[in-house]
Amino acid sequence: MELVEALREKLRAVQDPELQASIVELGMVGDISVTPDGEATIAIALTTASCPLRSDIERAVRAAAESLDGITGTQVVIGTLAPDAKAELLRTARRLAQNKAPTTSVPRQAPVFMIASGKGGVGKSSITANLAVALARTGKRVGVLDADIWGFSLTHLLGMHGEIDVRNAKMLPLVRAEGAGSIALLSMGQLADENQALLWRGLMVQKAVAQFIEDADWSAIDVLLIDTPPGTGDIVMTLSRLLPHLGVVVVTTPALAAQQVAARAGDFARKSNLRLLGVIENMSPVTCACGERHAYFGDGGGQRLAADLDVPLLGTIPLDVALAHGGDTGTPVAGTVFNTLAATFNELGGALVPAGCTARLLDALDQAVS
Repeated sequence: MELVEALREKLRAVQDPELQASIVELGMVGDISVTPDGEATIAIALTTASCPLRSDIERAVRAAAESLDGITGTQVVIGTLAPDAKAELLRTARRLAQNKAPTTSVPRQAPVFMIASGKGGVGKSSITANLAVALARTGKRVGVLDADIWGFSLTHLLGMHGEIDVRNAKMLPLVRAEGAGSIALLSMGQLADENQALLWRGLMVQKAVAQFIEDADWSAIDVLLIDTPPGTGDIVMTLSRLLPHLGVVVVTTPALAAQQVAARAGDFARKSNLRLLGVIENMSPVTCACGERHAYFGDGGGQRLAADLDVPLLGTIPLDVALAHGGDTGTPVAGTVFNTLAATFNELGGALVPAGCTARLLDALDQAVS
């Protein structure tokens, strides 16, 4: 029995080549037996029988086993994980990857909000721009990352054009004063021609997003808003790896179809071990001067989605000509509805900031030396 446990411990050094995590921690190692003459039989369960890395894993398992004194030979029995076990493996892999998240310049006391959706055209960028202005007017130094690499628009929506400076090998966000605070923006719109298509494929896009986080100086912000592309692809997965403590806010319109697609963004957050904070409904019904209520894009989708995801409805944003005009001219109005939303986000931010003993000790140290 001691030899079996020693063998299992030895296998902790074997990593899944794709997930970069121990096959033992991932739950891929099943029954192990060793005969009196040292012949070991090890059961390994893969996510799929046709795994292209199967032979690599087999070789690594056999090499690890036979490096242990007392093991004279090894038989590796390959199987596949049951659906529940596969789901648990993926949750474990995400958690381990997030625990290895790189250090960034984003202050640990600065809450990070991912503005997400399942589909395009729901107004994520407009909400991000107006929310940034509203938060800045409360005195916050607001960082804004335009992570929609192909469909960047925040340079125009915020009226913040200009080239990115580099200091000490770090990109410096473009900063402008806003009310009692400020807005610091990084966007592909500051690096590329806004009128030309960006013909980049997945790996280049992932690298660009990583550089906006790892190779940028975000040290002078109080809060970070990230405008993401629609869907649950490479960009949002990269962000969840780099900033595992971020909170996700899902944007939808009142329409049933938009609500159903937006639910995927919520599902992504939970499967990625991210905190799902709530829902914002955009393009909500508007009441005209005559007193009549117009539901041009449907009614109730935000509340239905919030109920389905079991999270709060953070706000509803009615159709407003002033908001559209502000986006066209690069001067977001951030009216009453966004002032209310900014207050809500300020409250939510407290739940995203580490509150453990170590965090408090580090904050006290910062204050002592500042």
